[in-house]
Amino acid sequence: MTITQLQYVLAVAEHKNFTLAAEKCFVTQPTLSMQIQKLEEELGIQIFDRSKKPIQLTDVGEKIVNQAKNIVNESGRIKDIVDQQKGYIGGDFRVGIIPTVMPTLLPMFMANFIKKYPKVNLIIEERNTEEIIKMLKNDQLDAAIAATPLDEETIKEVVLYYEPFVAYVPENNPAYAKKNFEVEDLEANLNNILLLQDGHCFRNNVLNICRASNLPNENHFQIESGSFETMIRLADEGLGMTLLPYLHTLDLNAKATEKLRFFANPQPSREVSLIYNKKELKIQIIDALRSVITGVVRGAIAFQDVAIVSPTGRK
Repeated sequence: MTITQLQYVLAVAEHKNFTLAAEKCFVTQPTLSMQIQKLEEELGIQIFDRSKKPIQLTDVGEKIVNQAKNIVNESGRIKDIVDQQKGYIGGDFRVGIIPTVMPTLLPMFMANFIKKYPKVNLIIEERNTEEIIKMLKNDQLDAAIAATPLDEETIKEVVLYYEPFVAYVPENNPAYAKKNFEVEDLEANLNNILLLQDGHCFRNNVLNICRASNLPNENHFQIESGSFETMIRLADEGLGMTLLPYLHTLDLNAKATEKLRFFANPQPSREVSLIYNKKELKIQIIDALRSVITGVVRGAIAFQDVAIVSPTGRK
């Protein structure tokens, strides 16, 4: 039994197809199939039921895959230990980023990071918070960028910045005439607030602003969308108002900027953090990533008087 054979088993278990698994492992399909067959012969069992389409794990195969994940992950950590001891900053580094952060933050730091740390191969995945937590716990990600606090015992959070919420108010809304937007102004708009679809933590942030202010929020929100761009367009059509994260407002045109209204202090804000499993060994890369991100964001966000809104609703 070899680590390579176990890696091939995990690839087939994930993709449920020998050909696709071979492509992902950068080997030929016959080579991958032969190595898995050798492992099955050595163990005297069948890991996969090849008669089903797509290929399925057998009962014992399920148990083998669960153990193989641990073995492969732990074997990879040996190199992490050596790299950490040598202070080497390089190799593959898998980062998950939530959808409401990725479009604005990634372009801000990616080029700088690659230039400063050319030996690090960042593998970026857009994932929602629930997926990120699961993947961190299963060692499928090295780190992630998400709204916090999450109150997960096994996950460490390092705050990167605090990002205020900004109201986007169309001309037909009475609040358009106001210089500063008050949290109480949300009460007058409960019937026409545009929200992201369920599954986005930014949606939870908006709902929790209302809960923290004791505003009624059951069954009042009118339209849900999958993107900020769609919500802006709907607001421009007079279908409601919405809330945006501050960084997303920086690229709006002059006409759209006129519709932005900042909350009075303390401004409701979300906490955005670099998070990782407390067992993570690639701390030197995590520190490098944190340093680059905070360096570029510092010039874009300078707000001090903020009130953090938790995505979980916990205080």
